[in-house]
Amino acid sequence: MALEEIIIQGYAQAALPEPDLFIVSVKVSDSPVRPKITILADGDQGISIDQCAKISRRVAKQIEEAYGEEISYVLEVSSPGVDFPLTQPRQYAKNVGRHVKIKLADGVEKTGEIREVTQDGFLFAEEVKVKHKIALLEPVHVAFSDIVKAQIVISFK
Repeated sequence: MALEEIIIQGYAQAALPEPDLFIVSVKVSDSPVRPKITILADGDQGISIDQCAKISRRVAKQIEEAYGEEISYVLEVSSPGVDFPLTQPRQYAKNVGRHVKIKLADGVEKTGEIREVTQDGFLFAEEVKVKHKIALLEPVHVAFSDIVKAQIVISFK
C-alpha cells in the first residue's frame, strides 16, 4: 500500500500541537522502496524544533496505525527556510514589514515591502529607484491569486 500525499496531509494537519501552527506543504516521493515524506510546518510566531519533533512523532504513529509497522519510509518535519517561497496567507502575515520579491501571473517581477495582509491578498509597497536612492511607492493591493511566486528578500544591511 503506497503512502498517499493527501492522507499524510490530513495526518500532519491533525498532528499540529498548537493552534498558531500551520502546514505549509507535504510531499511524498514516489520511491516504491522507501518513500520520503517531507512536511514543512510553520507558526504565526515561528516553530520550534520540539514542535517539529512532536508533529513527527504524531504523524509516524498515524502512519503505523494505518499502514502497519512494517512500512518503510523516511519522515522529515521542519520549518520552511527563508529560501522557500511563501505559499500560505499566514506566511505573508508573519512577514509584514519584510521585503519580498514577487512574480505575478503576467510575468512581471517586483520587489517591495509587505505592509498589511487582507483576506484575499496583501498591501504591497513597491521598491523603486529615485535619484540613486531606493524609495517605496504607495502600497497597492496584490491578490494571492495573481502571485506565481513570492520570496523573502534577505538583506545584510
